Amino acid sequence: MQKRQIVKWRNRLYEIIYEADTPAGKLFDIVLMITIIASILLVMLESVKSIDARFHNFLNISEWVITILFTFEYIARIITVKKPIRYIFSFYGIIDLLSTIPKYISIIFGGVHALAALRALRLLRIFRILKLTRYLGASNNLVRALKASRAKISVFLFTVIIVAIILGTIMYLIEGEENGFTNIPKSVYWCIVTLTTVGFGDIAPQTPLGQFIASLVMILGYGIIAVPTGIVSAEYTAQNKDKTEPIKPTADLNTKSCPNCNAENHIDLAKFCYSCGKVLKHE
Repeated sequence: MQKRQIVKWRNRLYEIIYEADTPAGKLFDIVLMITIIASILLVMLESVKSIDARFHNFLNISEWVITILFTFEYIARIITVKKPIRYIFSFYGIIDLLSTIPKYISIIFGGVHALAALRALRLLRIFRILKLTRYLGASNNLVRALKASRAKISVFLFTVIIVAIILGTIMYLIEGEENGFTNIPKSVYWCIVTLTTVGFGDIAPQTPLGQFIASLVMILGYGIIAVPTGIVSAEYTAQNKDKTEPIKPTADLNTKSCPNCNAENHIDLAKFCYSCGKVLKHE
């Protein structure tokens, strides 16, 4: 009887922690997200010396409270799954661990607690909570387009580097050291800053001819920025035209996780895990 109660308790805790389709699971994930954001803000505020000097004790205590909460959550995630090692070495398992240990390490090594900002990675769970995995297909298409166009982009970037070296050298000869162009590398730096339309203003041409060339470089910069975008867009469009595989519907995915292998993104009303075949619904 007691063993059955323990199993029932573990199953209930699993549903709350790993599934976002139930009211309790949604509440848990919302509270978790708010806690993560609060912990990140605390780390950011602590890095401001004036705020840390005034509210150091409050910030420190708050961070410890959040760290302890994350520790309990991490332990709960381990004890509620049937294969804890699989969770520990999974992507989210490693992130959960990295977001928990910095405060403990800071006891021995001062200043390491700033690594608690790694907790921002835990916000990736929002993809599961809000069922955003359906949009990952589009991002994969973009990655494939980038890979397919890398040769063209590499040639283009190599050409831009050559142009920057030539124009930088010309500006060095025209402006000279008296106008801030003390050497060719610094002149090339100016050209790159101008081509990318950043314009720090730490170096500026003073002669009329130099200003004329600078104007041409600025105009050229606008055209250069558009070229990589056009290359990737053309490749992306070509891939979509050549695509012959039917698009698999993903709008009906839920957030149910398999208690045996932790696989996610199951279809609504699915009773068995697509990965290991175990029953999804807890009895």
